Amino acid sequence: MKAFSILIFAILCCVPFSVEAQINSSKTPSFVLKGNVIEEETNMPISKVNVEISGGGYTTTNSAGEFTITAKIGDELIIRSDDFKTVYYRVKDQQRITVKVENAASLPKLSSKRKSSPDVFKSYIDSAKTFLKKDAKKSIEYVTKALESVPGKSATSTQNSVAFETLGDINLFWEQQDLAVDNYKRSLSAVHKIDVQIKLAAAFRKNKNYQESIAEYSELLKNRLSNYQRVEVYEGLGDTYKQINETKKSVSNYQKALDIATANKIIPKITDLNSKIGEAYAQSGALVEAEAYYDNSLDLSKKESRKRAVEEKNKVADFYNQNRSYDKEIQLREETLNEIESMEGDAIDEDVNSPLTPQRQNYKIANAFLGQEKYDEAIPYLEKSIKEAGKKEDLVVEKDATRKLSELYRGIGEYDKAAESYERYSNIVDELYAKKDQELSQAARFSKEITLTQNRIASLENDRKLNESRYKLAFENQTLIEKNNRVQKWVIASLILIALLLFFTAYTQYKSVLQQKYANNQLALKSLRTQMNPHFIFNALNSVNSFIASNDERAANKYLSEFSQLMRSVLENSEEDFISLEKEIELLQLYVKLEHFRFKDKFEYTIKVSEEINVNEFVIPPMLLQPYVENAVWHGLRYKEEKGVLEITFEQIDSETVKITIMDNGIGRSKSKAFKTENQKKQKSKGMGNIQKRISILNEMYKDKVDVTVENVFENEEGTRVILILKKD
Repeated sequence: MKAFSILIFAILCCVPFSVEAQINSSKTPSFVLKGNVIEEETNMPISKVNVEISGGGYTTTNSAGEFTITAKIGDELIIRSDDFKTVYYRVKDQQRITVKVENAASLPKLSSKRKSSPDVFKSYIDSAKTFLKKDAKKSIEYVTKALESVPGKSATSTQNSVAFETLGDINLFWEQQDLAVDNYKRSLSAVHKIDVQIKLAAAFRKNKNYQESIAEYSELLKNRLSNYQRVEVYEGLGDTYKQINETKKSVSNYQKALDIATANKIIPKITDLNSKIGEAYAQSGALVEAEAYYDNSLDLSKKESRKRAVEEKNKVADFYNQNRSYDKEIQLREETLNEIESMEGDAIDEDVNSPLTPQRQNYKIANAFLGQEKYDEAIPYLEKSIKEAGKKEDLVVEKDATRKLSELYRGIGEYDKAAESYERYSNIVDELYAKKDQELSQAARFSKEITLTQNRIASLENDRKLNESRYKLAFENQTLIEKNNRVQKWVIASLILIALLLFFTAYTQYKSVLQQKYANNQLALKSLRTQMNPHFIFNALNSVNSFIASNDERAANKYLSEFSQLMRSVLENSEEDFISLEKEIELLQLYVKLEHFRFKDKFEYTIKVSEEINVNEFVIPPMLLQPYVENAVWHGLRYKEEKGVLEITFEQIDSETVKITIMDNGIGRSKSKAFKTENQKKQKSKGMGNIQKRISILNEMYKDKVDVTVENVFENEEGTRVILILKKD
């Protein structure tokens, strides 16, 4: 008792200690861990190795096999590469580490002849199914290889369906139900198959998606099913309803399945369904009905294999145990034990967790005797159980049987044997804790590796294309070399000639397209220039008309004189794609002078040209600036109540670039829109529209020669600033 108390105290102490350890670990300072990765046999450094802190940072090794990564003491370091087995290392201190790795056992290679065979995919899938219950990682690797072996650009729908169905089977066996659901869905999306849909419904049930499982089974019943498939569907519905404790629906579906199986002589299912109906009745407390069906399943199982009979005896014995029918239980377990020992493992699962092991059967027989308070009969069975469990390294049974033996000895007053058994029990508990901790770590690592392998399959298509091209080229080149070097040279020469012809044709066509595009742009620019002149003349004549209307004949004559001088210059430059910046400034000065002549009460203006600019070196499309100035006067300054200011400046940014700024302190673009009449709102600005098109075409032809920015000057959205960046070339 004292030792037991100490053990309980130690377990309770572990809880706060572990919590405190976690808190302390979170406060552990980080440091830069340095290390290198080398090959174990040759001590050669390995580059491009993935180095990762579990849940933390990531890096790779350099050409010297060295790496640095931020870590904490206690972190798990994962060293991973396709060239060797993944290594896991626990960081113990801040010292430099050297990780030695060994080559991973690669999967069997196929000969070059076999790789071209259409049966390669099926061979890999068969291998995956062979390893399904032995090695999940290797089984998934075979599925990956199967998809990689597919010739052509991508796997067929049938191949994808088979591959993802196999993945789902692997996941379901290894109790990764969520992944199984996902893979079965992918298989069905490629090719719809009834058998896969039945598996999906079962995966939903095992993942505790009970309603989805019921819906899937119900949907299956609407299809045309074989007798065996219909039995499976009703059986699956019975399983699902049993798990959610709806016994009536469970038994009803089991009975439907049993009727079909009996009518069509599906013997294995008849046995299973009798057993499941008995189990459902037992779960609901209907013991008489349960025993009747269990008797049927026992009789039927004897007509099948010995293993099936043993499994059913164990199941019925569990039923008798729950109902305290210990004599019947002991009888069945004795028969089960004799059968297991006589078969010598030939047909029995070697898994220590299987109930069909000598240690577990002996332990259950002992429990049945203890239920009858037959202590002397129980002791030999407990001792046998402990002995068998020790041989098979079944720590769980060994622990329970040892504890039970200690309690039994204490109950009959043999305290020395009780103490001895309890001490042995304490040692087994410590060993079991260590084993369970290791199993949990391995399970987490296993799950992570399976998920990583699964992700590799999801992104396999690109890798598969690359590998397929590489293999195909290698085999083709080898065949060509073996056949005839002369033929190879002829093929290469032909390919080069075709490539040159294609290149020449493409180049000629490309050049022709460029020339055509240049000609189209030139035509578009010319069209836009011809549109600019009438637009400008129309606006100018409106100004003359206003003078005549106001009976200011002298002003009209003066305006016409200035206007004729401007028009002469405009017409001289109308056929030119570009004019010098000097000429453009002269045109702009004449235009601004005319506008000021008309609106002298509305604004003053200044035109400043930096002395650094050589105005003859820069060229500009004619009449490019005039629409922006016109916009500033007519839509900004004209509506201003007080006298406004128009500033036009030419500044040199560098030897290749000139900055032109047109700024006014008018009412701004927002208010100007409000002053427009309904007719003006319906019409788009012809001048500004043409300018935008011209600039777009020019930039396309001459690689961003002109850059235009329009912005407000003041925060109240009054004033407008237009900035043009003009490049020399």
